[in-house]
Amino acid sequence: MSATISRGIRAPIIRQGDDIVKIAADSVLEAAEAEGFTLHERDVIAVTESVVARADGNYAKVDDIAVDVKAKLGGKTVGLVFPILSRNRFAIVLRGIARGCEKIVLMLSYPSDEVGNHLFDEDVLDDSGVNPYTDVLSLEDYRRVFGYIKHPFTGVDYVEYYASLIREEGADAEIIFANHADAIVDYADNIICYDIHSRARSQRRIKAAGGKNVLTLCDLLNAPVNGSGYNPDYGLLGSNKATEESVKLFPKNAQTVAEGIQAEILARTGVKVEAMIYGDGAFKDPVGKIWELADPVVSPGFTDGLNGLPNELKLKYLADNDFSHLNGEELRQAIRESIKAKQADLKGQMASEGTTPRRLTDLIGSLCDLTSGSGDKGTPIILVQNYFVNYAE
Repeated sequence: MSATISRGIRAPIIRQGDDIVKIAADSVLEAAEAEGFTLHERDVIAVTESVVARADGNYAKVDDIAVDVKAKLGGKTVGLVFPILSRNRFAIVLRGIARGCEKIVLMLSYPSDEVGNHLFDEDVLDDSGVNPYTDVLSLEDYRRVFGYIKHPFTGVDYVEYYASLIREEGADAEIIFANHADAIVDYADNIICYDIHSRARSQRRIKAAGGKNVLTLCDLLNAPVNGSGYNPDYGLLGSNKATEESVKLFPKNAQTVAEGIQAEILARTGVKVEAMIYGDGAFKDPVGKIWELADPVVSPGFTDGLNGLPNELKLKYLADNDFSHLNGEELRQAIRESIKAKQADLKGQMASEGTTPRRLTDLIGSLCDLTSGSGDKGTPIILVQNYFVNYAE
């Protein structure tokens, strides 16, 4: 009677230099033996990006970031556009950027950042007289209208926190607030677009407005600096705080690891599973209003069988419309036959309306992120079974 099962798999504490492919395979097979379950074709073994990067040693120091910033942006005034407010994602990188220049013009979006971290409650805007679509606020403007607001979850005044952090690194700090990226050209020629999913649009708009040297986070640490870690595709995008002087980068070997896990399990069991590396899931917290996806993608590496979108019929549509006159076994059999006979591409058909038009890797990766959590469960490996088994099977 069971369909999709998402199972957290315990693993050793993974250190730099560990064989993550072997650890993943060992952990899943040991769990299968201990718990009495069996692997099947198209089961999915997913490993969190954090331990993949850790095993690979994909770390960089604050000084490495500073060297790259100075080399690529000149070491004078740098405009920093639309950073997310997460201390885990931003604070240590900001130290590196500040260490590599004389002044930072930090442009924050308001009332929240790209992924929903709020500087202040958006309802406060209604009576403020401020137009968030057009108005560019200085720090003095912001304080006069919105005051000194601490985040309700963290107790931090992010404006003051990041300004003081910049100054701690010996750079001048100017804070402005705007929601159109091109406003930065009035303040700096050398610019970093710090936003994640809107970075290409921000870069395009700034260049069109006259920005001279406009980078995104993908352009920083996209190659080694003094032997540091790096990511050729995403640079500093997807990085996390490791220590007070270092960051862990998004894994650069995710595809190799995913394919390696598939090959290892096939060699040891004869079963061809799918495998993927996952980061943040793509979902939004309805209370805190934070969109979880602070990584550039949910999955930076996955096997071929995880390409594509679901192609599913909506069972409740069939039950309420096509087969509303049927009940019991007759209804079950009619729906099963419809599933067996469904077209290879249901796009645009009413019977598929309401099914989720998201990539398989985004759906499964979100399931894995929710299963593993981000705390102390100790399950950086997730086994998803029966995901591709439908009602007719």
